[in-house]
Amino acid sequence: MIDPIMSAPLVSVVVPFHNETDNVRPLYARLRAALDGADLRWELVCVNDGSRDGTLTALISLQAEDARVRVHDLSRNFGKEAALTAALDQAKGDVVVPLDADLQDPPEIIPEMVAKWREGFDVVNAVRRSRRGEGRLKRASAFLFYRVINRLSSIEIPRDTGDFRLMSRTAVDALKLMPERRRFMKGMFVWVGFPTTSVFYHRAERRAGSTSWNAWGLWNFALEGITSFSQVPLRVASYFGIVVALISTIYALFLLVRTLLYGNPVSGYPSIMVAVLFLGGAQLMALGVIGEYLGRIYEETKQRPVYIIRRSWTGS
Repeated sequence: MIDPIMSAPLVSVVVPFHNETDNVRPLYARLRAALDGADLRWELVCVNDGSRDGTLTALISLQAEDARVRVHDLSRNFGKEAALTAALDQAKGDVVVPLDADLQDPPEIIPEMVAKWREGFDVVNAVRRSRRGEGRLKRASAFLFYRVINRLSSIEIPRDTGDFRLMSRTAVDALKLMPERRRFMKGMFVWVGFPTTSVFYHRAERRAGSTSWNAWGLWNFALEGITSFSQVPLRVASYFGIVVALISTIYALFLLVRTLLYGNPVSGYPSIMVAVLFLGGAQLMALGVIGEYLGRIYEETKQRPVYIIRRSWTGS
C-alpha cells in the first residue's frame, strides 16, 4: 500500500537571505501554516549570501528545530542571482518555488500554484496586481523596465513578475543546463520555455528590514538584463555610426558646393568644437556599449564558479 504522505509531491521553497534576521522566523511560520495542511511535502532551502547580521545564526537555529529546513552558507556575498542559483541547485523537490525573504510575496498562494502544476503546467508565474509600499519612482521604473526590455529582447519577460514562481523539476533541470556566470534569472526562467500559466496576487510591504537595492543597483540590474538577452544596443551603436557618417558626408558636400560658389571663408571656432565633441561623445558611447558585451565575454572565459558554498546544515 502506498503511503499517501510519501506520494504527495515535494515542494522546494528556495530563499536567498542577505541581512534578513528579523524575517527568518516569520517566513518559516507562514510557510509552515500554508503548506502543512495542503497535502504536500515540503522543504525550505536557505542560502545565506554573506549576511553581516545574525541571519546565519537564526537559520542554523531553525534547522536544528525542523529537518525540513536546509541551510547553505556561501563563502562571501555573491549577489542575489548567484545565491538564487545556489538555492535552485540544492533543491530536491518535484516542484521548486523561489521566494524572497522579505515576505512581500505571500507563501499562502503556493498551494494554488501547485494546483496549476497538477493541471499540466511546468511554470506558474506569480503576477503582481499591485505593489504596496513602493514609491511612485520605483513603480514607474519597474513599469518602464519590463516594457523596454521586452521591446529589445527576443523573449517576452512577463510584466509585473519577479522571481516568485513555481517550476517543475523538468524546468529546473533545463535551467541548470545554462552555464553563464553573469546571470539574469528573470530572463533565464523564460528562456527555457515549457507550458506556462499565471496566478495573481497583491504584493505587500516589506515586513522588516530595508532593501539593499538602490537606484544605482537597479540601473545595473536593468543593464544586466538588456545585455544578457538583447544585441539591440550593439546594432543601435552601428546604426548611429552610419547616420553620423551620412550626415558628415552631406555636410562635406555642402561645404564643397559653398566653397565653389562663394569661396573659402574661415569657419568659426564654435562649430568646429561642437562637431569634435559630438563625434567624440558618439565614439565613446559606442565603445561603452561594445565594452559591456566584451566584459561579459571576459567574465565567461574565466569560467569561475557562480558561487562557493562554505558550509551546509542539512540534517542528514
